[in-house]
Amino acid sequence: MSSSDNSNQPGLVASHAQYIKGAAVEGVGNLTGAQDWKQSGAEQKEHAVQEMKAASEHRDPAKDGYGKPEEVAGKLTGCEGMIKEGQASERKQ
Repeated sequence: MSSSDNSNQPGLVASHAQYIKGAAVEGVGNLTGAQDWKQSGAEQKEHAVQEMKAASEHRDPAKDGYGKPEEVAGKLTGCEGMIKEGQASERKQ
């Protein structure tokens, strides 16, 4: 893995964590009817998506992917990028 890949990985992992947190906050807002929570969660998710796109821009799933665990995590969280990259890294392994 090159040094640029190493610097992208933490950003990608942190972005996924931020997306999950945003989804949880938005979910609480949906359950309670709290508009502020809904909006905050949606904003966190959108910010995370933008960071994931930037972090994975130069990512090679064949070298940097996590395969099936990444795909399953993507399905659990509703993250299409994780699903696609997990599937791509599975095919390359």
